[in-house]
Amino acid sequence: MANYPTPHIKASPGDFGKTVLMPGDPLRSKFIAENFLDAPRLVNNVRGVQGYTGTYRGVPVTVMASGMGMPSIGIYSYELFNFFGVENIIRVGSAGAMSEKIRVRDIVMGMGASTNSNFASQYRLPGSFSAICSFSLLRACVEEAEELGVRYHVGNILSSDTFYSDSDGLRPEESAAHVWGKMGVMAVEMEAAALYMNAARCGKNALAVCTISDHLLTGEATTAEERQTSFTDMMELALRTAVRVGGDRS
Repeated sequence: MANYPTPHIKASPGDFGKTVLMPGDPLRSKFIAENFLDAPRLVNNVRGVQGYTGTYRGVPVTVMASGMGMPSIGIYSYELFNFFGVENIIRVGSAGAMSEKIRVRDIVMGMGASTNSNFASQYRLPGSFSAICSFSLLRACVEEAEELGVRYHVGNILSSDTFYSDSDGLRPEESAAHVWGKMGVMAVEMEAAALYMNAARCGKNALAVCTISDHLLTGEATTAEERQTSFTDMMELALRTAVRVGGDRS
């Protein structure tokens, strides 16, 4: 008995490429499809979460929104991995910098994703789980970044369950940016850890590639419109990574 369509994706496995790019914002999904993919077609629009499949450099690629937060990307990535034959998911999103070495509009690749979430408790592990990306995707992405000449950083990121935190009023040395930053965490976002855990559990591949949209130490920030449409280096980088890891469905 087929497991599709699911409650959140009204499509069939043949509608998806081997690799799916997942921005949080459905409008960013639409922007990528219309500006980068050849012959994009809408394959999902349940709850307005737009998914498009087209080709990039001749390789089938899908771009579909994940929504905000770990519960949301947890649902969509689980269904894509388990029911629709997707092998690779590359999160393309925004993040807030926690390091003085990182500038607004730099690209960060999450080699690991620390988290304040309880997402991993479902696996009943006798300890803590280190959520890490897939090395094959990370290596391909770094190689493409070198060829493109974009400014990028590789390391640990934080996937937070809270955007507005009750600790926001603390002194700077007590802030989340400071305490995580002193451990070398580059930036904070809200999805990667759940994506990495789902990929690990399903035996699939995942990577988070984020553009720095704001800086928690300096206060510099981009606008909502810039986040939606101007992070084109990240978009091209993720698409080139999808081509490098191969596009033929197995």
